[in-house]
Amino acid sequence: MEFIFTLLGATLRISTPILYGALGEMVVERAGILNLGIEGTMLLSAFGGFVAAQLSGSIYLGLATAIAIGILLSLLMGFLSITLGLNQHVCGLGITLLASGLALFLFRIIYGGESIPPALEESFPQLRLFSGTILEPVFSQYVFTYAAFLFVPLLAWLLYRTSFGLRLRSVGENPEAADTAGISVFRTRYVALIIGGALMGIGGAFLSLAQLGAFTHGIINGRGWVAIAIVIFGNWKPWRVLAGALLFGGLQALQLRLQAEGVQLPYEILLMLPYVLTIVAIAITGRNASYPAALLKPYRREG
Repeated sequence: MEFIFTLLGATLRISTPILYGALGEMVVERAGILNLGIEGTMLLSAFGGFVAAQLSGSIYLGLATAIAIGILLSLLMGFLSITLGLNQHVCGLGITLLASGLALFLFRIIYGGESIPPALEESFPQLRLFSGTILEPVFSQYVFTYAAFLFVPLLAWLLYRTSFGLRLRSVGENPEAADTAGISVFRTRYVALIIGGALMGIGGAFLSLAQLGAFTHGIINGRGWVAIAIVIFGNWKPWRVLAGALLFGGLQALQLRLQAEGVQLPYEILLMLPYVLTIVAIAITGRNASYPAALLKPYRREG
């Protein structure tokens, strides 16, 4: 029983940054934009938040900085793909390369030859609920984790119960019809990118300001790409995206636990296990995925 609760607690923590990234990507794709810049956005947000927190001594300023970086990179994605109408694949990959290169370049400028900079003196603490009980491993989580799970019903309400959600989904399905109905396609897509960028920034900040309290080159480690895959797995629906994030987080937590238990398998097999099973799950569910009809299609207003 203790093993199960410990595994569940680890699953929730590991799922947190992926859930933030996937929810942000889901909102953006619902508006018809594929943001492949998520990996670089999360990395630069994690780095910028860490540096701001270390230099100022305020983890809250670090969080605000990470969110601002996520929004700025998303606005750059919007300028390239919405305003200029450039290819979304190229724009997104370019932003990932730009943000990743910029993070590593600034890392060398600020920290010189250090491979790992000093850890933060203060990082976001875990909230230890049900202390001393069997439930403690499950509920000893960061406030980021609780907030991530609250964002799921919040975004479900926003998408399906508000006029903004209706406009957002209309723009992602048929921008021409939405424009005819008086909905600003450009403005709606920019707002979606801002929301998505903020969530991606929080996902990056969670790693450097809470879970690790430090920054390393591989801190994101492909979580952005996994988030994109989970959006497809979740069929662009918040609750199914949550299920996908928990699936990957659970598999990741399981392989870490198996390594700790000394299971007689090459560790490379355990490391790739979550990714392989996630790919299998996406291959099965992705065949019937209901893509937003206007995804990847630039919009140009006639006349």
